Formats: sequence, C-alpha cells, structure tokens
Amino acid sequence: MIKVENLSKMYGGFKAVDDVSFECRPGTVTGFLGPNGAGKSTTMRILAGLTIATSGDAVVGGVHYRDIPNPGTQVGVLLDASAQHAGRTGREVLTLSAITMGLPLTRVDEMLKLVSLTPEESKRRVRNYSLGMRQRLGIANSLLGDPKILILDEPANGLDPAGIHWMRSLLREYANRGGTVLLSSHLLHEIEVIADEIIVIGHGKIVAQGTKAELLHTAGTFVKAGDHSALANALTSAGIATLPSGDGGLRSEATPEEVGRAAAAAGVALIELRPAEGAGLEEMFLELTGDTQREAQTIEGVTA
Repeated sequence: MIKVENLSKMYGGFKAVDDVSFECRPGTVTGFLGPNGAGKSTTMRILAGLTIATSGDAVVGGVHYRDIPNPGTQVGVLLDASAQHAGRTGREVLTLSAITMGLPLTRVDEMLKLVSLTPEESKRRVRNYSLGMRQRLGIANSLLGDPKILILDEPANGLDPAGIHWMRSLLREYANRGGTVLLSSHLLHEIEVIADEIIVIGHGKIVAQGTKAELLHTAGTFVKAGDHSALANALTSAGIATLPSGDGGLRSEATPEEVGRAAAAAGVALIELRPAEGAGLEEMFLELTGDTQREAQTIEGVTA
C-alpha cells in the first residue's frame, strides 16, 4: 500500500505540494492526474525518497522508502526513462541492477522478454534507444526485483499504440495479482481505461479523488440547443448554474424538467435534453483543473 498524509513541499516561498493525502491499495491501479506544475512528480519523488518533504508523511508498504532494505525488491520506481546511463547497453543496465539487488542473472533475460526488447536491441547503447525503448527498459528495471508496489511517472511517453496497449495489459495483470500501482500520465484515455481509482491534483492540492465510477458519474442534466448562447442566458436568468459538457452542450445539477421549463419560457428550441450519463475523464479533468490551466493549453500538453 502507498499512503500519503498531509504532505507538503516548499521551494522557497512556493508551495509545490499542499497538504496532500491519499492511499493506493493493493490490487488497484491509481491514476494520478494534473496539469504542468500541479505537484505530481514532486509527490512521487518524495515517495521514492529523492525529495525531502517539508511536512507530512509518505510511506510505501508502511515504511519510508529510504528505510526499506533492498528497496528494488519491494518497490519498483520509474520517474524518468531518459535518466538511464546512456553509455551502457540495455542488458548492462539490467545486469547491474540485478547484481545490486542480489538477483539471479536469469531475471535479466526474463525482463527483456517481458518488455519485448530483442537480444539485438539489448546489446545496443541506451543513447541509441528511442524514447519508447527507454520506457520499456525502465519498466523492465522497475519490475526486475518482483516488487509489490510500482510508482510510474509518465511510463507511456514515447510508446506507440501497440506499446501503450502492451503496457496497459501488463499493469492490469500486475494489479490483478495483488500489486499496487501509482501511475501518472497525460494520456487521459489510457488512465480512464486502466485506472480503478483516480486522483486529480491542481496547484499542489487534491481537487478530486475516488473510484473511476464515483468521479465519472454525473447527476443532473445534459442539454443542447441550436442557439448555445441563448440557452446559456436562459438558464442563467432562471438561476440554473451550468458547465460546458462536450459536443456544444451544457451540464447542470438541475433536473431535466427544470431545465426544460426554463428553456421553454425563454423560447429556446432544444436539440437534446436528458439525464446526464456521466462525464468523460477529459471533461472532468478540465472542469476540476480549469483555473490551473495555462492560456490556450491543450489536453495533449498536460504533463507532470
């Protein structure tokens, strides 16, 4: 289990992480989402013992990472696939890790096969690897010690669609065997597909967390009209608050009957009026982190 309690990190007068608390349970994949500078990577670095917290606590398996004997056999960490020694071959990277952890060298071949790095590719220098190959090598390194917990920061970067599907299947199987996964990603669709639980962070604070079903379920009403502005004005005049909801529609916590009456009273013809079925992850993300977005930022640009 991963447990973060009231975690804060100050850099001078800037608070990168602000009183963050969450848990990641065995058997689950937890998606960690947030725009640039939201505090995801800082939180993960604190969990991995690379950054010292200003206050609060962050433990993995009930202890601080720095206090775990032979930590690679308990916690697999991948924070930066490009941080691997560029002058070594992929096989050398894994071999040195296996020796450090006291593992049989047969694990090297097992991991290379698991991440689909061929014998020829394993003999190439890491400097000649594509980003996708470095990600595969980093994932292999994180799994080398057969850990119970994985902490992965943007592991899908550089992977092609087939690679993303492979990674998704790998992590799902790992969690199904009882492993704990904390996964950050800017690929929102992949998080929506694989995550059991989702944490959304903005300006260093948790703005939402819960199961995927809880966060993506939306009560209220979806409504759409040919004249979007007239609809928005009619609902506002009737005291009904709304939010943009994809496909040019609006979402409100009011009932369909209340929305329909307000539109009819203003003479606004509706194209669609129905109970909301639940927001998609992208819609939820933008709604929750709207005040943290850079001007004209696109969702593809949202990274740790």
